[in-house]
Amino acid sequence: MRTIDVNEITKYIKEMCIEANHYLSKDMDAAMKRAADTEKAPLGKQILNQLQENLKIASEDMIPICQDTGMAVIFMEIGQEVHFEGGILEDAINEGVRQGYVDGFLRKSVVGDPIIRENTKDNTPAIIHYSIVQGEKVKIKVAPKGFGSENMSRVFMLKPSDGVEGVKNAILTAVKDAGPNACPPMVVGVGIGGTFEKCALMAKEALTREVGSHSEIPWVNDLEEEMLDKINRLGIGPGGLGGSTTALAVNINTYPTHIAGLPVGINICCHVNRHIIREV
Repeated sequence: MRTIDVNEITKYIKEMCIEANHYLSKDMDAAMKRAADTEKAPLGKQILNQLQENLKIASEDMIPICQDTGMAVIFMEIGQEVHFEGGILEDAINEGVRQGYVDGFLRKSVVGDPIIRENTKDNTPAIIHYSIVQGEKVKIKVAPKGFGSENMSRVFMLKPSDGVEGVKNAILTAVKDAGPNACPPMVVGVGIGGTFEKCALMAKEALTREVGSHSEIPWVNDLEEEMLDKINRLGIGPGGLGGSTTALAVNINTYPTHIAGLPVGINICCHVNRHIIREV
């Protein structure tokens, strides 16, 4: 049994919120550079180069890579041999978000009630997802999610008879409807299977997977590659101004489902796709 003080989790969450909002992850940085090199449309290439310049300035001057510093989405993978002490874990996570956004001078975008809409002034509460795994380590994923792209996300409750072609159509429909509003080039997270909420959660977590990696399931791997190609043939392009780079990656997660259903969640993220992973 390993004991972890929750104050350590607070410290990590604070640091990760600040880092994710100021620096592009290595996988996204590499993907953006590749896109700038391979983009065929002159205007699209110009937009990608401008985005690269913005990211460089943000890194050098320590300013956020996007003005929408997002709602903090946290994935906690907790080893079942871990015992937390010193307080309530969820309180510690939210305290880390509070410190990260207040001390890091990040925009506070969370309202405490969805209708009354009074700002909480510290970007809490976070959206927290827990999973219990083997071992005595804790893996933390912090993914600040801006709502330009979040608002473009979809859930489709397909019929089993729709099959993989129905899944393909759902993904393309979501991307077409998103158009420039998702700040392309985008990363498309997809969840297939489970239930209404499970497919959305899988799509969200798929965005934290390293860009350029693929599913170990052969048909899913093929689908990821096919959908990336088809999305990039839509012509939406960087900034929605046309080009051959509409998406940088399509990441798909799957899960068993009911005999009567085929849920598909599509969670779209913008060109910064902020995510950072640490193991405690």
